[in-house]
Amino acid sequence: MKQLMLGNQAIARGMYEGSCSIISSYPGTPSTEITEEAAKYDEIYCEWAPNEKVALETAHGASLGGARSACAMKHVGLNVAADPLFTISYQGVSAGLVIFVADDPGMHSSQNEQDSRHYAIAAKVPMLEPSDSMEAKQFTKLAFNLSEQFHTPVFVKMCTRIAHSQSIVDTEEPVPFQQIPYVKDPTRVMMTVNSRNAHLRVEQRTKDLIAYAEQAEINRMELGDTSFGIITSSTSYQYAREVFGTDASILKLGMVYPLPEQLIRDFAEQVDHLIVLEELDPIIENHCKQLGLFVHGKDLFPITGEFSQGLVKTCVLHWLESLSSNDSWLQNQKKNLQLSECARLEDSIPVRPPVMCAGCPHRGIFYLLKKHNCMVYGDIGCYTLGAIAPLNAMDLNVCMGASCSGLHGFNKAMGEAGEEHSVGVIGDSTFAHSGITGLANIAYNQSNSTVIVLDNSITGMTGHQQNPTTGKNLRGEPAGQINLEALCHSLGIQRVRVVDPYDLEQAESVLKEELAAKEPSVIISRRPCVMIKGTVHKPPLHVDAEQCKGCGACMKIGCPAISVRGKNAVIDNTLCIGCEVCTQMCKFDALKA
Repeated sequence: MKQLMLGNQAIARGMYEGSCSIISSYPGTPSTEITEEAAKYDEIYCEWAPNEKVALETAHGASLGGARSACAMKHVGLNVAADPLFTISYQGVSAGLVIFVADDPGMHSSQNEQDSRHYAIAAKVPMLEPSDSMEAKQFTKLAFNLSEQFHTPVFVKMCTRIAHSQSIVDTEEPVPFQQIPYVKDPTRVMMTVNSRNAHLRVEQRTKDLIAYAEQAEINRMELGDTSFGIITSSTSYQYAREVFGTDASILKLGMVYPLPEQLIRDFAEQVDHLIVLEELDPIIENHCKQLGLFVHGKDLFPITGEFSQGLVKTCVLHWLESLSSNDSWLQNQKKNLQLSECARLEDSIPVRPPVMCAGCPHRGIFYLLKKHNCMVYGDIGCYTLGAIAPLNAMDLNVCMGASCSGLHGFNKAMGEAGEEHSVGVIGDSTFAHSGITGLANIAYNQSNSTVIVLDNSITGMTGHQQNPTTGKNLRGEPAGQINLEALCHSLGIQRVRVVDPYDLEQAESVLKEELAAKEPSVIISRRPCVMIKGTVHKPPLHVDAEQCKGCGACMKIGCPAISVRGKNAVIDNTLCIGCEVCTQMCKFDALKA
């Protein structure tokens, strides 16, 4: 049956059809929907893990237990999972183990733009890369087969465009799979001679995978006009087809590590000019150059950002126009490209900067941090928007959990000058992900650091997933729950305070006390995210026009429900949720419930 599916949805379908039994993941855009869609199949056990390292280790354990398993993460999550990845590559797998990693060219929702193909190369783990939803499903099923055939974990690399675009998928029934019995194998203990022997097996496996890549159907030549040929993969393949048409010669790579050698040489021999079209780093380009081929790649296309049809067309036209040759092929290519039509959005769209929601419980805390001119070591979450005007209350962020560790180092360097004016902020999900060890370091090595845990009872930035602090599992069922206060105390933090971020007077008083304290402390700012389904809000506020003086004090918190028109503040009653934070800032009692 044919269905229109998102790429992530198609991967979940591929897991179902491939008889995957277990998936453990940590949510991260653009990979989140893979696990959420998999949870719609009762046959697949699905869970949110505290972080990506735990997710991969869980999936690996399931593989050892004989069940096909998977984990999903975004590109920066792979950094967290890298530690087990390299050793799992050495150990090998029993049942199929597939790692879905979603890159984010253009950094639509990420703090960096790293290329996950480097991890495939470094860990010597094969990587497949689909170019549409149908391939996402097919490659997922193939990945399980390859994992078992070559006894290796297998990457399936997505990107934002493939993960979140739709195309037609042919659905099929699941393939039967018999759970593999567990057999004790002492060579899996990675130490001394076992590790050395495992490395030798990995090197031979890579040679075998290269031989497979030479013949694999997912690496295919599509020959047409041979004046120039394009080597490409993923979304870049779709752009090439749209820009150059069906008559272009393309070597479409579905396996991006290890790359074939003879297949690329054979393709190069059949075209006059060779172009490598790939987003981000020149992985394929460098491989071609190592084979002794002359190719155009990053000399034509940018090494940063997300590509588009228009960008590809413009870059190739510039190259053709730079050539002095009057060959007929050159003139024809110029003419064809100049006449070709690329899909594009012509209308200018007003910029809409990201902003915390009206009534967001984080807003009041960031207002107070700015008021007291604190150095704020930020973290990864929707609260990163505290860095946006008019709050401008975050100094930096690095990666999940870094706020606790980084604040400790900052205060060790600055001493009292830093301790009295610096805080780390971290969300409840991020704290469970990787902030706990940083707080343990603060307690153990005793810096006078104040950490604020912004507990909004959900993983907000990726679309409201449960986490170990919420008391519910992925499907919303009752689950084990971390008690944040008890955990902080058990780590060695004596001062643990809980505040309501809607009560600015209480929150400010506690903040001042903890900054002045001569020992580590934690402030838990607890108020559920206003967007959690089922949350009951108060009626919207309104402005008493006679009382309002137009002073603009209420605008300092940057709430999107408040604006100024003429001389008075105005409240949008379709956005306001009646949190009353703004009323605590108005000296004229102009904001009414």
